[in-house]
Amino acid sequence: MEQQPQNTRLRNAGFLTFFFSGICAISSGVVVSLLQEKYGFAYGMTGTLLSLMSIGNLLAGFLTGVLPGVLGFKPSVLLLTTGYALGYGMMGLSGAELLLSVSFFLVGIAKGSVMNACTILVSGNSADRTRGMNLMHSCYACGALLCPFLIAAAGRVSTGLALLVLAALGVIVWLIYLTTPMGGQGSTKSKTGKEKIDWSFLHSVQFWLLTGLLFCQNAAEQSVTGWMVTYFKGSGIITGALAAYTVTVMWGATLVARLLIAFVFPFKQPRKAMVVMGVGCTIFYFCLMQAHTQGAAILLLFAFAFAMAGMNPTAVASAGKMTSVTSMGIMLPAASSGAILMPWIIGRVAERAGLAVGMACNIVPCIGLVIFAILVARMPEEN
Repeated sequence: MEQQPQNTRLRNAGFLTFFFSGICAISSGVVVSLLQEKYGFAYGMTGTLLSLMSIGNLLAGFLTGVLPGVLGFKPSVLLLTTGYALGYGMMGLSGAELLLSVSFFLVGIAKGSVMNACTILVSGNSADRTRGMNLMHSCYACGALLCPFLIAAAGRVSTGLALLVLAALGVIVWLIYLTTPMGGQGSTKSKTGKEKIDWSFLHSVQFWLLTGLLFCQNAAEQSVTGWMVTYFKGSGIITGALAAYTVTVMWGATLVARLLIAFVFPFKQPRKAMVVMGVGCTIFYFCLMQAHTQGAAILLLFAFAFAMAGMNPTAVASAGKMTSVTSMGIMLPAASSGAILMPWIIGRVAERAGLAVGMACNIVPCIGLVIFAILVARMPEEN
């Protein structure tokens, strides 16, 4: 009788913290644009900051896979999720490039650790993994929807206040984890009480194909999330403060798509659905790069985000019984390396050939989505 309420509490903690993480993580794309305007960064520095956040995200994935065996799951999560409060707090102190670099790295640490923790809490305590993961990512999308409005409201006073508000939200995330009982999550115990680590997933071809698919998804999505506001401003397609609200367009589409998948049109064949989503992402991104009017750009950004929305939660849910602290500690950070590489490439190409050419490079991971989705769809089912 007590198990179900406990499962519900753990799952809801994952939903709530991922909502706040959506605000904090996605705000980084708007914040980096504001910082570039304030301090006059080159495109290369902007790309470096975004990549440092993704490096922190990757490192957090490895740490959340290893530290629970030493400290325990909850202490590890509490340690690593301090990054939001520390990172955004430090951004409000100075525009020094070194300090900002450390700040974005810490935000990435927090982003990755929250992602891993929420994946374990929700997937391990949901009767329907695919629905649970799509609901979890819907919470993230809700937070991402709110972030431009939150930053705009606080930014009317000062950019520093906006950063302090984000730091305060990071404190809230930490407090939720502090008050949530998380013993035994994501691990199994031996008779001696020590955690047993199951490495069998490393022999699964499906595991590595899903990791490759998520690598491409992270690369494509982080490039759009991190660079699109700057791209729209620089190209003049969408000008002024309106450019920052394109984040709302993207995450509005994401939220709608994930709620439809969870409640209205659940995937009967998730693997084939991922192929369709990959093809849609590639077509819509190609068309987005050809857009020269505000209306067309917004419509195509919405379509791209709608097609991308279900890819990550569906791919993670497809891992099935392979989902554990250890497997997620390999899959998620390995996949997150795509979010490090692509924004950096875009920044370097932009410095030499212009931002339009840099953004065009993002079609490569979109095509990669299609290839990996097809390979996964052709694999036999695994538990």
